[in-house]
Amino acid sequence: MNNIFVYCESEQGVVADVSLELCTKARKLANQLKCKLEAVVIGTRLKGVEKQLFPFGVDVVHIAEGDALEPYTTLPHTAILVKLFQEEKPQIALMGATVIGRDLGPRVSSALHSGLTADCTSLEIGDHEEKKSNTVYKNLLYQIRPAFGGNIIATIINPDCRPQMATVREGVMKKEVFSETHKGEVKNIDVSKYVTPQDLVVKVLERHTEKSKVNIKTSPIIVSGGYGVGSREGFQQLFELASVIGAEVGASRAAVDAGFADHDRQIGQTGVTVRPKLYIACGISGQVQHTAGMQESSMIISINNDPEAPINKIADYVILGDVSDVVAKMIKYYKKNSK
Repeated sequence: MNNIFVYCESEQGVVADVSLELCTKARKLANQLKCKLEAVVIGTRLKGVEKQLFPFGVDVVHIAEGDALEPYTTLPHTAILVKLFQEEKPQIALMGATVIGRDLGPRVSSALHSGLTADCTSLEIGDHEEKKSNTVYKNLLYQIRPAFGGNIIATIINPDCRPQMATVREGVMKKEVFSETHKGEVKNIDVSKYVTPQDLVVKVLERHTEKSKVNIKTSPIIVSGGYGVGSREGFQQLFELASVIGAEVGASRAAVDAGFADHDRQIGQTGVTVRPKLYIACGISGQVQHTAGMQESSMIISINNDPEAPINKIADYVILGDVSDVVAKMIKYYKKNSK
């Protein structure tokens, strides 16, 4: 009762990184609220899956295992979560803002009449005062996300309905082990009591998945370009620098909107969140929408012709000058010194 639940995505018994990131954050929220953290895993080959979750501070793991539960289909997963939440009555329920989470979350929240905040970039616990009724709500979940195209940061609360539900984008939360020795409890779900034959009418006959060719999330070095790069051709110079130093190329939203780079390279609140060892920001102004997705980089180098650019305030090193000239010199000198 009144615990925090995390829906954990799994593939062949392996829990997704976004779910472990959520468990890390949820553990901290549970500590604040002095409640338990519970996880729900639905799928196949789940024997021992709790060993992946206990180190991240999970106190109870609910396991629903069955051949018909993987690959993911909407109806059985929805049925299990809805009935489980009706029984357990969590105060907070979280899931990743993935393809699965964006399908599952709204269906569960609609069935429970609880509401849902999608694509959150931060979660906090706080109070809220309703001045008209002079009512104070304690320990609400602050569901924080970009709004109006990323131009403002909105804090959304749900004082009256439970669970307070949110989906969180991958990479936004840091994945950290709580304790290698932490142990919890396993509760096996009797799937036959939760899922009806009607929930299993959709069967996946063939499934084809294609991994993204761009992997900026795990790259240790990122060369990222903004609108100041000037053109798609200008980005080719960034690709050349990235090739020379063993990096991946990222982009700001302004650069993507202008057609300089593809969307799968977008970094920021409306893209991916990265934490590389080195982040080279080329022609990026550094508005909050972008810096929220890269400000935890170990080292930041800003290349910009504007000394007042906001990105310079969080950069470890600032190179003032034309992006194309500076990048060309970096390529030249790196090649020269790496022979």
